[in-house]
Amino acid sequence: MPEQAKTNGATERAAVQQTTIRQATMVQRKWLRGGLEQPGGKLPLFDENGQRYSERTVRRCLENGWAEAWFANPLKPDWLVCRLTHLGRVVARENH
Repeated sequence: MPEQAKTNGATERAAVQQTTIRQATMVQRKWLRGGLEQPGGKLPLFDENGQRYSERTVRRCLENGWAEAWFANPLKPDWLVCRLTHLGRVVARENH
């Protein structure tokens, strides 16, 4: 019986992970992809046009576990410096 419970738990986690991945918007995926090639998975503060990514995008990715706060920026304390999580790497690599 415990073996079946482990299998069901793994199945449920996989289903939740797939649902979470599908929920990512195009902008969120773009932001997450910015960390794929950076040391430590550091996520960008600005897009390719020099525009700061919205706090809503950043916060939503943090809430979904795709990113995590990394350290405080002493020069700009209101800016969140974040890095990818393992799940964030999975989401960033999805082609939806």
